[in-house]
Amino acid sequence: MKKVTKAVIPCAGLGTRFLPITKSVAKEVLPIVDKPTIAYIIDECVSAGITDILIITNPYKKIIEDYFDINYELEKRLEEKNKKTELELLKTKNDNVNIYFLRQGEPLGSGHAVNLAKKFIGDEPFAVLYGDDLMKSKEPAIGQLIKVYEENDCNVIGCMEVDKNIVNRYGIIKLKNNTKDIAERLVEKPSIEDAPSNLAGLGRYILKPEIFNALDNVPKHENGEYYLTDGMEMLMKNEDFHVCNINAKYYDTGNKIGYIKANIDYALDRNELKEELKKYINDLNLN
Repeated sequence: MKKVTKAVIPCAGLGTRFLPITKSVAKEVLPIVDKPTIAYIIDECVSAGITDILIITNPYKKIIEDYFDINYELEKRLEEKNKKTELELLKTKNDNVNIYFLRQGEPLGSGHAVNLAKKFIGDEPFAVLYGDDLMKSKEPAIGQLIKVYEENDCNVIGCMEVDKNIVNRYGIIKLKNNTKDIAERLVEKPSIEDAPSNLAGLGRYILKPEIFNALDNVPKHENGEYYLTDGMEMLMKNEDFHVCNINAKYYDTGNKIGYIKANIDYALDRNELKEELKKYINDLNLN
């Protein structure tokens, strides 16, 4: 069984839920306090032992590449002014990981984006993490999926139980009969009445390279996109997909409320911010 050392992070979406700021700024670099969302996701990968990451962007998201690049002019100015603390903050790329970029030229969906990684992945299992799904946990979320993969030599879907009244917001997992952890189907945003469970798939996967054969054959939807979940469903006919209940707090940072919650929670983790922020929240007298 091969180890999971590679990850693919699709970041080619248009970010329409955050317009107008996403007209010029990629949603994945909107800050959680003072650090881009995608930087937290990279840290999650590194903590789980992943060494090579491919970020799928689009022609309008060069800002993501710039964030992980070196800014020689700024470094030189800070060195001249002996601003050592600020120089340390400029080290935005972790030395323990290689980061590569590939552009998805057309907005053809998550299935097409992941399929672009075929040569990068080769014949290895790999992780997929969505660039606006943030997981706050002691043990890295993707590391929890890797453990399930290593125990079962299988594809893995990261999930959480959600309230039955909001299952229509998520892709919901239907489990195989008489099993507690093997998926049979992924039902995209079912009605509350028709939902097969309250297990929601939440932007973390471990996939075997056979997924690429499936993605080569998925149909295009009416919106012109190819879905990764369609390829996964095709592969489910021949291979097991275990579910991994992620022990983490989940934030959809592509959603305004999820983004605000993440900023509050991460700020409360910062010693230099938490007391003043707690006082401010208490003084609001929200009832």
